[in-house]
Amino acid sequence: MAELETETLLSGENDLLNAIMTIKPGAGGTESQDWAEMLLRMYLRWGERKGFRATVIDSTPGEEAGLKSATARFEGKNAFGLLSTESGVHRLIRISPFDQAARRHTSFASVFVIPEIDDKIEIVIKPEDLRIDTFRAGGHGGQHVNVTDSAVRITHLSSGIVVQCQNERSQYKNREMAMKVLRSRLYEHELAKRREETRKLDEAKPEISFGSQIRTYTLQPYRLVKDHRTKFEMGDVDRVLDGDLDPFMRAYLLSRVGKTAEKVEPSAELAGDG
Repeated sequence: MAELETETLLSGENDLLNAIMTIKPGAGGTESQDWAEMLLRMYLRWGERKGFRATVIDSTPGEEAGLKSATARFEGKNAFGLLSTESGVHRLIRISPFDQAARRHTSFASVFVIPEIDDKIEIVIKPEDLRIDTFRAGGHGGQHVNVTDSAVRITHLSSGIVVQCQNERSQYKNREMAMKVLRSRLYEHELAKRREETRKLDEAKPEISFGSQIRTYTLQPYRLVKDHRTKFEMGDVDRVLDGDLDPFMRAYLLSRVGKTAEKVEPSAELAGDG
């Protein structure tokens, strides 16, 4: 039931698409770079649990340990819709394995997720969305062109795009050519919209520092993973770091529609496909 409810919450235009995730460490050198590598492992394990095809397509190792950056692709139904809930700064509190004095350290890393947009854009033009006007062509073209209403102007009402053609003597040919131009203009219009969506996502990247985190993973002095957006928390940190993220994703999706997830330790059945 929880999985079915989650699917009903994924109704965004791009939710069904594959996802591209980028992970970058914050300030802190080796500590944060190690945390970035832990996050990458966590998401790859999550992808395995979901039956997704997860592939690391680019990574830069740290000088001592961890990663300076990593990019992974997740292929599967609702990959972007689910992983988009993870975009933000993740904070880790633990006793540092790199500190000889065994002091407690706080590390930050950012997760940024975008949909994988392919080049195939289907342009559907509805007849009721078109206003077609004919008029008498001007300029050169011979007597027949100038004295008949062979020129065609097509207005696409929803986008406001206007194209016209008057080169041919035949109104049919002018209309055919105008429709070809309109399809090309609509294709470019859709590409521009997608570029703008990606730009807005990029501008929304938070600063990788204290106060901007969406979730804190505490390993010391107590063990708890808490999402600061939804207040949802789990005490089994190892299970979360091993890819059991669905309860957090579901809690965030519910919060977007004004609902609250139960503040209880989720059952194992919610973790994935059983």
